Order: sequence, then C-alpha cells, then structure tokens
Amino acid sequence: MASQTQPRSGTRVPLSRERVLRAAVTLADEGGIESVTMRRLAEELGAEAMSLYYHVANKDDLLDGIADAVAREINEAVSRTEVPAGAANWKTAMRRRILAARQVLLRHPWAPGLFETRSTTSPAIIKHFDALVGLMRDGGFSYDLAHHALHALGSRALGFSQELFDPGDGTGPGGATAPAPADMASQFPHLAAMLTEVAHDDPASTVGWCDDQTEFEFGLDLILNGLDSMRHTP
Repeated sequence: MASQTQPRSGTRVPLSRERVLRAAVTLADEGGIESVTMRRLAEELGAEAMSLYYHVANKDDLLDGIADAVAREINEAVSRTEVPAGAANWKTAMRRRILAARQVLLRHPWAPGLFETRSTTSPAIIKHFDALVGLMRDGGFSYDLAHHALHALGSRALGFSQELFDPGDGTGPGGATAPAPADMASQFPHLAAMLTEVAHDDPASTVGWCDDQTEFEFGLDLILNGLDSMRHTP
C-alpha cells in the first residue's frame, strides 16, 4: 500500500477513511504498529489530528480499520491466485491461497500481532475463512471435518504461525525469564543442542522468530497431508 500524502502539485486531497487507513498501514510498514499515533498520522496526511476523528472514532477503531485493510489486501491477493478445480486438487488450491495470504503478511510483518489483539473479527477475514471452507467442501470434506481442519490450521490459514515464545526476547512461556545462554546447555540440553543447529538464512521470508518460509510450509504441508488422508476415511 503506497503512502497517500499530499501530491507535489499542492492540490489538497480530501481525507477519507480509506485514505487514513492506507496512510496508517504505510506508517506501520516503516516503523511498526507502535509508531502509528493520531498525531504522527495527521502529520503524514498533512492534516490536523482532530480532523482524523471524522473518519476513525478512536485509536481502537483505527487499529480495527488497519487490520481490516490488511485482511482486504489478503483477499485481493488470494483472488488473483490460480487454483485448480476438482475435488482431487483441494489441497493444492488451499496451499496456494494460504501462501498468497502469507505474501501479504511478509509485506506487513507487524500485522499478525495486530490481528491477535483485536476483539472483533474483520468481515474480510471471515470471507477468507469462508472461501477456505468452500474449497474443503469441494474436496469432499464434511462440515465437521472442515471445522476440525480450521482448528488444526489455526493462524496458518491466514499465513502465519503463532510462536510459543521468542527466546530472543528474554522470556519463556508464560512470561518466565529465560535462562542465560551459559546455563541453557546444562538446564535444557536437548533444546540447546537443537537451537545450535537452527538457522534462518532468509530474513525476508520471516514473519516471526521461527516463522520463516521453510518452517511455515513444513507445518502447512504436514496438516494438509493429514487432512487429505482423513478426507478418504469413511
């Protein structure tokens, strides 16, 4: 989403909710979602901060709108994806749609964290999940199995993996303080040995600490292959 500041000609572009949200997404892309404030957004748009409240009721409404804008971008990307027809191709169709959604999140790596904080679900996200259920139904899934499948996919259906914890942030599960590196090997030898072999060589493919493209596709394929085997179970 390109920044929509005032054009160089000096012509004033009227504010609208869509323009405010697109500018907010640009700010988040540049400095993270924490950098999006009403004051900073007004500066980006060349407007008074109070004028923004004609288009977004408050900060929560702004964040809901940003989440919806990204979700609509996901639907636009997914709609351009070529998916094969036929029950036997459901898995390929699902995989392509989900990976298309992930490409959007790679452009907005702050978005997964924003999705997780929203108390309401964007209609655009619901539309995305409805389309996935439609693909599974075309593939021979019962609604019950499709329901189980959505739970198994979890956030992967939107293109990202929810990590249990990030050892780089100094905390462990539940907010516990992680041990110092020197103590890691003695206290948790198997995890320490595993982490010494973990390497993420392409930062551009990473949404979170261990949510790089290779790990994401590994988990996605594991789930889709398992679901495909259940699809044939009487």
